[in-house]
Amino acid sequence: MRVMALNHSDTIGGAARAAYRIHRAVREQGIDSVLRVNQKVLQDATIQEPDGKLAKLKNKFNSGFAQILAKTIRTSPPEYHSLAVMPTDVAQEINNSNFDVAHLHWINGEMMSIKDISQITKPLIWTMHDMWGFSGTEHYSENRRWREGYQAMNRPSNESGLDLNRWAWLRKQQYWTKPIQMVTPSRWLAQCISESALMKGWPVTPIANPIDTEQWQPLKLVYARQKLGLPIDVPMLLFGALGGEADPRKGFDLLLQALAALKTATPDLQLLVFGQEAPEGEINPYGIPSHYFGHVQDDALLQLLYSAADVMVVPSRQESFGQTASEALACGLPVAAFASTGLVDVVDHKVTGYLAKPFDTEELAFGIQWILENQQDSAKLRYASRQRAVDLFSYPVIAKQYQAVYQQAIDQNADSN
Repeated sequence: MRVMALNHSDTIGGAARAAYRIHRAVREQGIDSVLRVNQKVLQDATIQEPDGKLAKLKNKFNSGFAQILAKTIRTSPPEYHSLAVMPTDVAQEINNSNFDVAHLHWINGEMMSIKDISQITKPLIWTMHDMWGFSGTEHYSENRRWREGYQAMNRPSNESGLDLNRWAWLRKQQYWTKPIQMVTPSRWLAQCISESALMKGWPVTPIANPIDTEQWQPLKLVYARQKLGLPIDVPMLLFGALGGEADPRKGFDLLLQALAALKTATPDLQLLVFGQEAPEGEINPYGIPSHYFGHVQDDALLQLLYSAADVMVVPSRQESFGQTASEALACGLPVAAFASTGLVDVVDHKVTGYLAKPFDTEELAFGIQWILENQQDSAKLRYASRQRAVDLFSYPVIAKQYQAVYQQAIDQNADSN
């Protein structure tokens, strides 16, 4: 079986990390997968990028020009918008290839247009890493337009300028007349697809994002803290997200409220942060000792951070899956989060961490304290965390699920021709 997987990048962003891991997982199960990207960073011969400077220049122009157009819609707070309007030759490249299946991931950044996707004739599956596919130009949405349809009457008050969300949604409705086999990393996102005005009735299969549990393993806590130059004998809380506190979805403001409640119960608590740099001119901006590690691309450093902490906190308002949470579990680190969106599939309440009522920061603080107190008596939480990652998210487990979906897409395409 030959698979062409497509994602804008091989490393930049959570979707890219997930797409690459899926690609590696299925290859380890004997599937001949090639990952086609517009931005290649990794030195991996199974990753292909456009040939020649002209093709790369065209991709860069398409992305830049679309972002200029996207500025005609304004939102508060600012959001990233993907128009998917610039025509490409990618669909033709797929159709003329000898691959058995096309596997789309995050194909934004003008990697493919809305019309391009409709022109793919190969057996097709699409792993949706956010809400863009059934929304307008936004990647996450808290309003109901994606459920009701994008009408002129139901535009939210935080938007102004051209209604590009409605325009893009109508184009998807126009071109995507044939259902696509969808895959989501969580049951929550699968439910969103089934409730959406655009994709209601489309086939959708939840498959978790994989992690290489042979690589991501627990390290000794003392060793990890020594390598990172951290104190040995104090409780440590880990938070990490691309963009850190700048992204409201990641809930850093909710974490700060929980920290305020924790100061009395755990006065010696310290905070580890990756995904952002330290605020300028402030040593302990949140009232507790804080250690910043910036934007981490090195998996070995991430493994040290997960192994050095006592609790991973993921206070997100929305997560399609919760990849930092699964990485933490693989390293034996229990997770505190809200019982919301994709994180419900990752964390087993009071077995591998604590799921607080959304978005009750006092209960989140209680959950963090609960993990700290229970770790002092036994290693059950850490063992259970590691075991959950191996049982549910390891490469062989996830690859077999994708293999079944690939074969189903091939069989259905053959029946319809």
